[in-house]
Amino acid sequence: MIETPTEQVAIQTVHKGLSKIKIIKVIFFITFGSTLMGVGIEEFLVPNKILDGGITGISIILSHLTGIKLGAFIFTLNIPFFYIGYKLIGKTFALSTLLGITVLSVSTALLHDVPVFTSDPLLATVFGGMILGAGVGIVIRYGGSLDGTEILAIIANKKLPFSVGEIVMFFNVFIFTSAGFVFGWNRAMYSVLAYFIAYKTIDIVIQGLDESKSVWIISERHQDIGEALLARLGRGVTYLNGEGAFTGDDKKVIFCVITRLEEAKLKSIVEELDPNAFLAVANISEVRGGRFKKSAIH
Repeated sequence: MIETPTEQVAIQTVHKGLSKIKIIKVIFFITFGSTLMGVGIEEFLVPNKILDGGITGISIILSHLTGIKLGAFIFTLNIPFFYIGYKLIGKTFALSTLLGITVLSVSTALLHDVPVFTSDPLLATVFGGMILGAGVGIVIRYGGSLDGTEILAIIANKKLPFSVGEIVMFFNVFIFTSAGFVFGWNRAMYSVLAYFIAYKTIDIVIQGLDESKSVWIISERHQDIGEALLARLGRGVTYLNGEGAFTGDDKKVIFCVITRLEEAKLKSIVEELDPNAFLAVANISEVRGGRFKKSAIH
């Protein structure tokens, strides 16, 4: 399946010494997410000969060619990655991954003979990709994984001049090309579309719809801008001291964190007070501590 650099951060969010309530919560959501992925695969993608990426995609092809249950391939092909995950990331991650893969394998076996939701390939692609991506995103958010492709890419990255994301992409290009020969090129293209939809859904589940953004502003009117952001956005700001490398002049840098919905309002405030201000906005995956919370826009 799909795993991205964004997910590497999410995978490491499970800490040692979890309380019993947190352990139960983790087990519940990993089980739920794995089952959801099983629904996406067996009720939408596989019946319509549409593939997922990664180890799951290889398992679908092998299951089609041999007639052996899909769950058997998913579990067997991922076994080496349990050990690798244990060595590279830790015991908690390995156990969470083992739980997720086991539930996924069992759920695909139980759902195999259940009547499918749709035989329309486009509907199966869209809804199958969304459901599958939501399931994977939930599992990753609670510290597990449902595919060993990312771990394999991390290992290969140490010996090859390619990034983890590029290696995963090359791996999936091979899988979808193979799907073209096995299922036909129309199905291969549907598979690429399902992969993209699942990829985006994973990001939404991990980061949330109301994702946060960091903002850096350099302006001679930093005091006015800072007060306006506080009064009109309800956002606290931090003033940092900077120095221009070219001019050597002292600069005041405004730093703050906003939500995606507040970005347009912030830009209008800065443009109104100082059209020549330097402004940089970037996505951030998580915000903790301080006084950051959702605020009303005035």
